[in-house]
Order: sequence, then structure tokens, then C-alpha cells
Amino acid sequence: MKKVFFVASLLALIAGASCAKSDAPATIDSAAIASVDPLRNEVALSPGEGRLRVDGGRIWYRVAGAGRGVPVILLHSGPGLNSYALKSLEELGNDRPVVRYDQLGGGKSDNLNDTTKMNIARFVAELEALRAQLGYDKVHLIGHAWGATLALEYSRAHPEHVVSMTLAGARLDMPSWKAGVQRLVASLPDSSRKAVAASESGGRFNTPEYRVAIADYFQRFMWRKPVVDDVDSASQHVDQILFEYMHGPSEFTVLGTLKDYDATPFLKEVKVPTLYVVGEFDEALPSLVRKYVSLTPGARYSSIAGAAHFISWDNPVATTMVIRDFLGSVDRANAGTVGPAPK
Repeated sequence: MKKVFFVASLLALIAGASCAKSDAPATIDSAAIASVDPLRNEVALSPGEGRLRVDGGRIWYRVAGAGRGVPVILLHSGPGLNSYALKSLEELGNDRPVVRYDQLGGGKSDNLNDTTKMNIARFVAELEALRAQLGYDKVHLIGHAWGATLALEYSRAHPEHVVSMTLAGARLDMPSWKAGVQRLVASLPDSSRKAVAASESGGRFNTPEYRVAIADYFQRFMWRKPVVDDVDSASQHVDQILFEYMHGPSEFTVLGTLKDYDATPFLKEVKVPTLYVVGEFDEALPSLVRKYVSLTPGARYSSIAGAAHFISWDNPVATTMVIRDFLGSVDRANAGTVGPAPK
């Protein structure tokens, strides 16, 4: 049986754990999908945690914080990854409830084993089900990478519930994003560039040389100061089939259903305050993010010093401060029109 080892083995490599050793080409295998246990996380819930049945399975969520401001929901990267990298943003709970959840397919949520449900609309419906379950009429959304796509698409489908959006390392124009990634690959040492080129031309994304090359890329442009315990946990909770189906077999090779996604034509329709955040060394190139800013009415921009793509790992203090200031300013501007979080 073929399996897609790219995401989990890469995360394990960065964390210092042993990598899965396989040269199987990265392909979607129907037998592998059928073999996935959709109920993989039968662990006891801690205070503040819950599970919610949605289309395709159950999602895990956690509500932190005792503040009475408008709640915020965190949307992690992926698809198929998890929310471990966003844990530091629970510090926003001093001001408001903070909801961290794992989208179906990743983290502590059930696996997603039906490709007909691997689409933006289902993830938007999942987020709406969570908001309704928690009883929040209005929410702030913080989305990272794919999570920024999800935040934007949710705001288009349910504008009445969105107070603001914070879009970090946003991937809103996949063709331009892919071109930017190739520019970064071209800046790698010669051995890494050759390994990437050989793997992409041969369609083999699990060779030792490729894993070393992509680890080099990650350490430059994805994260510079990862929280090793969280990386290790994250590597154990990845839906690699979902990641490949929607994104592709690697960070560089985007062949999935999102490969042509481009939200720039409707950024002019955004009606809520929007903050774009990007790391100084982010693979989501600051120049591209500034383009999004120019297309989004009234949008704000902030760069996080010393950080790559995972800003909440590389510089959590600055990231939390920038976002807290933005959310506070939006709440103050909406005082009297948007009520506090329910008790």
C-alpha cells in the first residue's frame, strides 16, 4: 500500500525525530483512504475542550480565556495540518474567548477519508457549525496560510458573523504564491536546488536528498525558532492524504485542487477591518502580501521581525501584541454595536 509520507516525515525531521523511510511516489491511493480510521482520537477531554460532529466526522476544539471581548476563532494552516502552531495565540484570552480547533482531517479531530468532502465549501460549513455550537453571533477570525483562505471564504459566505479578519502568511493567489516559492527555492544552495529539481521532474518526493533539501527550505522560510515539543506533536496528527489532495505532494509542487485558487478579484469586496501579518523571512513573500493589502479596502499591514512563515513560533510575543492591538482597536470602534461574548 502506498502512503504519502511528505508532511509527517518532514515535521519529524525538523523536530529531530526519525523520518519515515519510503521511496513510494506521492500519489492518492484509494485503498489508503479506505483504511484510515476516522475515529482515531478517543482520548478524554480536558476542561474547555469539546467535540462537535460535522459533515464527515467530529472536530476537536478548545475554548480558552476569561476575557469578555468579542471571541476570536483560530484557523490553522493546511489543509490536513493542525492547530499546535497557534497555541501561543491563546494569550489573547486575557481580552476575549479564544477558540482553537483542529479542522477535520488534522490534529485531534477525526480523519477525513472522503475526497468528495475535501473542498472549501465543506470547511466553511464546518466553521459555521462550530460558531453556532458555541453560540457566538459575532467573531474575529485569525487565519494562517490556508487558514487565511478559509477565513476569507467564510467571510464571503457569512459576512453577518465576522467582525474582523487577521490573515497571516496568506495564500490568496496560488499561482503567484507558487512563483514566489520557486524564487525562494532558487536561492537555496546548489545541492538543495538540484535535489528539488530531480524530485519534481521524477515525481519522487520521499528520497533522503529531497527531505534534506526541503528541511533546508523550511529552516530558512517556514520556521526559525520552532517549539520542538509542538512540532513533534504536530507531526503525529497530520492527514497527509488530505494535504496532497487539496495542496499537492510537497510545499513546492502544488498539484491539488487549490492550485488555481485566486481570491484577488474579490478582495475589493471585503467590508470588515482586515490585518495582514507576514514574517520578515516568510515564504508568503512580503511583496505579495502587500499586493493583497493594496486590493483590500482599509487593510492594515504588519511585518514580524526575525520570523519566517510560522510567526507564532518564531516571534510569539510580537505576533500576539500586534494582533491584540488590532482586535482591541476594532472592538473599541464597534463599542455599543457588537456585544461581548456570552458568559
